[in-house]
Amino acid sequence: MSFELLIGGRYLKARQRQAFISLITILSTAGVTVGVMALIVVIAVMAGAQSEFRSRILGVEAHGVLMRHGGEFSDYRAVIQQARNTPEVVSARPFVYAQAMLRSAGGVAGAILKGVDAPGPEIQADNDWVAPLYAAEGAEEGPGAVPPVVLGKELGRKLGVLAGDQIYLIAPQGMLSPVGHLPSMIRLRVTGFFASGMYQYDEAYAFVRLADAQRFLKLGDAVSGVELRVADIYAADRVVQRVADNLGFPYWAKDWMQMNQNLFSALKLEKTAMFIILTLIVLVAAFNIASTLIMTVMEKTKDIAILKAMGASDRSILKIFVFKGMVIGAVGTLLGVVLGFGLCLVLKNYPFIQLPGDVYYFTTLPVQLDWLDTLVIAGAALVICFLATLYPARQASRLNPVDALRYG
Repeated sequence: MSFELLIGGRYLKARQRQAFISLITILSTAGVTVGVMALIVVIAVMAGAQSEFRSRILGVEAHGVLMRHGGEFSDYRAVIQQARNTPEVVSARPFVYAQAMLRSAGGVAGAILKGVDAPGPEIQADNDWVAPLYAAEGAEEGPGAVPPVVLGKELGRKLGVLAGDQIYLIAPQGMLSPVGHLPSMIRLRVTGFFASGMYQYDEAYAFVRLADAQRFLKLGDAVSGVELRVADIYAADRVVQRVADNLGFPYWAKDWMQMNQNLFSALKLEKTAMFIILTLIVLVAAFNIASTLIMTVMEKTKDIAILKAMGASDRSILKIFVFKGMVIGAVGTLLGVVLGFGLCLVLKNYPFIQLPGDVYYFTTLPVQLDWLDTLVIAGAALVICFLATLYPARQASRLNPVDALRYG
C-alpha cells in the first residue's frame, strides 16, 4: 500500500478536533446516498412506464404496416408473400381500416372500424381478443347470420352494451337514392371486449372480420394495408423499411416507433429531465465533500507541511485528499445503489402505491431495473464527487511548508 492511501485512510478514521467536520462528512455521504437512491428509483419507474406503454401499444398495433399511395389495393397477397420472404418477418396479415359510427339502444359513438384476418399461432397469444371473431365462423354463416364485433372496453361502456347484445354500424359507404346518398346500416353482434390499458384504443376501436369489413365498406377484395410482426421489435424500423424498399413505389412503410413517436419522445425527454434534476442532489452533496476537504486541509496544515518537508511531492499530497473525498463519494454511491435496488424490489413485488385508473394508464407504479441506467447513475455520481475533490486537494498540494509551519 502506498503511503498516500495509508495517510488518507488515517485521516478518514482519525477523530477530528472539530466535530463539525465529521458532521459535514456524514451529511456529504448521506447526500450522495439519497441522490443516487432517488435517481435509481425514478429512472427505474420511467423505464418501467416506457416498457408498459410499449407492451400495451404492441398488444393492439402491429410492429409495422405496409400501405400504398392512393389508398386501398387488391394485390395484397403478393405483398404478403414478399414480406414473408424477409427472414426477420414473423407474420404478415392484411387489414381494413376506416371510420364509422356505432349505434345501440343506449347511445351513439364514433369508432375506428378495423377488419382483421384470422389470428395465426405465432401471434394468437398477443391478440386473444381477436379469437371470438373467428371462434364460431362456420356456424354463423348464412342469410340470417349477424356478423360479430369486438369492442374496446370504454367504447362498450359508451354504447351501454354487454356481450351478446346487438348494435348497428352506420357506414359512410351507402347507396344512392332519389333523395341522395344514404349511409348503410349493418347489424352486428357484440362477441367480446378488449382492454389494452390505453384509453385512446379502448374508447375508439371496434374489430370485425376482414371479409365482413370488406363487405361493409364495399371494397371488394381490396385492403387498407398489411400488418407486419418482426422477431426483434427494436429492429422494426430497419426490417419494415427493407420490405418497403423491396416492393418499391407506390408502397410505403411505417413502424411502431414512428406511429407513436410523440409518446416515446415525451417519455425520453421526461427521463432525461428527471436525471438532470435529481443529479442536483448529488451535486449539493459534492459541495459538502469539497467543504469537508477544505476544512480538513485547514486543520491538517502542519501535517501537510511536515510531509512536504520530509520529501512528499505535490502529487502525493493531492492523492491523499482526492482519496479521502472519493472514499466518501464511493461509500455514498454504494449505499445509494443498494437502497435504490431494495426500494425498487419492494415497489415491484409489493405494489402498495395505487394510482387512479381513470387518470393514469396503469394503476400501480411500473418498475424496471436496468443495469446500464444504474451504471450511468453510479458513474455520474463518482465523477461529480471526483471533480469536487480537485480544488481542495490542489490547494493542499500547493501549500508552502515554510509558511505552514510558521503560521499553521
